[in-house]
Amino acid sequence: MFSASKVIKSLNEASKTHTPCLFALDYEMDRGLFIANPYQQEEIFFRVPNQPSHLPQTLSITQPCTLAAHPEPISDYTQRFECVMNHLKRGDSFLTNLTIETPISLDSAHDPMHQIALQSHSPYMIYWPDHFVCFSPERFIQIERDHISSHPMKGTIDAAIPHAAQLILNDQKETEEHCTIVDFIRSDLSRVATNIQVPRFRYIDKVSTSHGDILQVSSEITGDILGPFKDNLGNLLEEILPAGSISGAPKRATCSVIKEAEQRKRGYYSGIFGLYNGDTLDTGVMIRYIERRNNAYFFSSGGGITINSDCQKEYQEVIQKIYLPK
Repeated sequence: MFSASKVIKSLNEASKTHTPCLFALDYEMDRGLFIANPYQQEEIFFRVPNQPSHLPQTLSITQPCTLAAHPEPISDYTQRFECVMNHLKRGDSFLTNLTIETPISLDSAHDPMHQIALQSHSPYMIYWPDHFVCFSPERFIQIERDHISSHPMKGTIDAAIPHAAQLILNDQKETEEHCTIVDFIRSDLSRVATNIQVPRFRYIDKVSTSHGDILQVSSEITGDILGPFKDNLGNLLEEILPAGSISGAPKRATCSVIKEAEQRKRGYYSGIFGLYNGDTLDTGVMIRYIERRNNAYFFSSGGGITINSDCQKEYQEVIQKIYLPK
């Protein structure tokens, strides 16, 4: 484990020398992980799209790991929600991502986080034994040949609901929230790139979970990287973190709102991890995250709050997001 500044410096050096590496940065930008030539180590395991997976020794899994959640009561969540809403009404923020940490019980014939890492088919997976496992559906940024793209997810609905895709695409609150994030990410990318475009706006991804399928709404934002950042990938990431989809807008003020409402450090949850193969970079947002502390397990989940949000619905959404990969 390193300081975040050390990870950023190491990533700059790796991008200059085209040295493959795996890295992670926590939400607060306090600490991180950096591993050069990551396929040659057996400490941390991972998967990113279109790259070879690096997985722990295969288990003989006859039954999938199961999860029981013990979420905080809605009265506690309501206090956090009202704190955020007060700031929204004052104009301090117009979109805030509010998260909670939920104690969970895991039933598994093997080390549960090991088993979760193997049973996950999510695009982005990182597993640090005895620390955490993350099985994220969301890309942060991808860089290929000086071209940068981001795919923020904002908007979730149970796929079993009749006409679910139509409902979420037509929902005013969800539309406003998604538009805010797209504008926010466009602004973030403009700090490190030019020719910012949105080639895909509000498309649907299906995610399979242990509770059934859910639909999530994403958009694609692209640009061409500015010269000073082409061989300084650490500086590029530092310029645009934390991810807009898990913080809010405006970013600095909203991060203060989050700190007041959540009353905890998120740590690696809602940070990012990524793989640089010496040529291209792909990074995932560390959501769908389980952490082990003192032999207990905790699942972090959240959702975006706007002035039009309903507390009961937002509470149900963060509970719905507590699931294991199918």
